[in-house]
Amino acid sequence: MAEAPARFDRVTARVGDATTPSELADLWRDALEPYLRDASRLLAAGARSDNNAQVRIQARVRALASEADTNALLTGLQGGDAQLASLGPLVGLAQLRRREIDRETYARSWGHRGPHEFEVSIPRPAEDPYWTDRQLAEMEQAKADANDLLARQESARTAAWERLGRTHPRAVRSLRRRIDRAAHAARAREAGRSEVIRAFWAMRVFILRAGELTGHGDDLFLCTIQEIQRILAGDETPLARIPIRRRTYEHYRSLPVTPTLIRGTIDPERWAADPNRRGDVHDATAEHLPMSDTVTGFPGASGVVEGLVRVVSTPDQGDELRAGEILVTAVTNIGWTPLFPRAAAVVTDVGAPLSHAAIVARELGIPAVVGCGNATLRLHTGDRVRVDGEHGTVDVLEPAAR
Repeated sequence: MAEAPARFDRVTARVGDATTPSELADLWRDALEPYLRDASRLLAAGARSDNNAQVRIQARVRALASEADTNALLTGLQGGDAQLASLGPLVGLAQLRRREIDRETYARSWGHRGPHEFEVSIPRPAEDPYWTDRQLAEMEQAKADANDLLARQESARTAAWERLGRTHPRAVRSLRRRIDRAAHAARAREAGRSEVIRAFWAMRVFILRAGELTGHGDDLFLCTIQEIQRILAGDETPLARIPIRRRTYEHYRSLPVTPTLIRGTIDPERWAADPNRRGDVHDATAEHLPMSDTVTGFPGASGVVEGLVRVVSTPDQGDELRAGEILVTAVTNIGWTPLFPRAAAVVTDVGAPLSHAAIVARELGIPAVVGCGNATLRLHTGDRVRVDGEHGTVDVLEPAAR
């Protein structure tokens, strides 16, 4: 794991030095493909760690402590020398803002992570010379940065352990050991994913270089790796498929994301045109499914807060989020993390108690309700709502004027 960043540097340097298509094709076989396979093994190793450990320990802690204390006791994935990759970009920006690290260190550590990190056709944050400045400027709106929020949560965690020690002193040692094991597994899983993302950046560098050497530019992002190999060998037959692929891609990209749960068949075009469509479930056997008055989901991070909704579709719209607003979006990944310190709470359509939004919100002490299914359809920017992260509910107190 520790050698992975240096391997990325070596591989991408060789790609940049390639001067002919055939030389680049050989590099795929000899360097790129083995690197990607090894990075994937890191991710697989992390996935084989005890992913259910935190779920099991949560039930045990909940039997001994309040919901708020349970939430606090299960945090601490990031702290001291322990690094949680999901929080890396946010903590790194806070360090950069405080001049504890320089821009080069930040880019090397976290420049490969972003909202579209698995899409190799989209540039990484480190490739955008203005990305860091935008993030630092938006951080000025937050009432507290990542370090402040993590310190506050550490205090809450310490107090929770003290209360547990008074009420169940014999349980503390065993629980600490089990929670530490679960935290180690979570960090290993996140670190493996981060290195896979770095390897995907190497793949992007390879495809860009292939486009330069063959003269076909970004068109190669619409080809399979096998087709790129053929093109590098001089066979341009696969290029004939690019126009229809581009049109198809742009069309499906224009449609809303399909529901999380689909029963029966779904016509994406017809579904997208339905003003009463639901984003959580589509049942072809029922004309309309009833909805309750309360938006419900999974408890992501405990706490109750009231505030104004801000529906945000992409991290690029993050500058619209004002400090103290409720961030409502379809799903979050690491590219959304810099927005969290500005949010009073986080609500997502997709997610579960161990999803990105829930983990990061718990670590920062921000209430969260995840996996609501259709929050982005039912909540609107300007609605005043109450978010209850303990019970997984969002109640509209006052709809926005429309």
